[in-house]
Amino acid sequence: MGQQSLIYTFVARGSIVLAEHTSFSGNFSTIAVQCLQKLPPNNNKFIFTCDGHTFNYIVEDGFAYVVVADEKVGRQVPFALLERIKEDFQRQYGGGRADSALAHSLDKAFGPRLRDHMQYCVDNPEEMDKVAKVKSQVSEVKSIIMDNIEKVLDRHEKIDVLVKQTENLRFQADDFQRQGQQLRRKMWLHNFKVKLVVFGILILVILIVWLSVCHGFKCK
Repeated sequence: MGQQSLIYTFVARGSIVLAEHTSFSGNFSTIAVQCLQKLPPNNNKFIFTCDGHTFNYIVEDGFAYVVVADEKVGRQVPFALLERIKEDFQRQYGGGRADSALAHSLDKAFGPRLRDHMQYCVDNPEEMDKVAKVKSQVSEVKSIIMDNIEKVLDRHEKIDVLVKQTENLRFQADDFQRQGQQLRRKMWLHNFKVKLVVFGILILVILIVWLSVCHGFKCK
């Protein structure tokens, strides 16, 4: 499973995003929050689809756990990720400790945890798939409501989910830096050659003047 399979995740109280993480840029965060605002408050699982991506939600006790994923990943891994995130969040902020948290106030504290959970699922997709299947067998399976984003948001225009991987941008920046270093070395070498030629011409001129004045190497 590639890095681009799990795109964006966040935890919200109601429609207030408390902590989020993504290594990408695009309008998926706005779309995810808009869908969240349309969800009923009762505990349930939801999936919305859009342009080859899924917007996966677990709503429980007033909190929402959300991940945007590539549609090719399927259902198991995104919801296994959300279960991990939900359990971790409840351990740290259960008992009302997040009931008065402000928007994005937990980014610094819980954002790295979201990143780690996403990375673990990317690195261990088979394990996460097995965990999700076992949980669905031993626990009471809740209904998963699937719908199309355009229908839910009452929008007719195409929603464009733009995904630009930060890692790719970093590699491009590294390539640009290497090209800049190569160009600087090339310019330095060119300038050195020019200076060397100028110095050689200057020495030649001095030598010619010396020979013409002194009629030889020994000036009398």
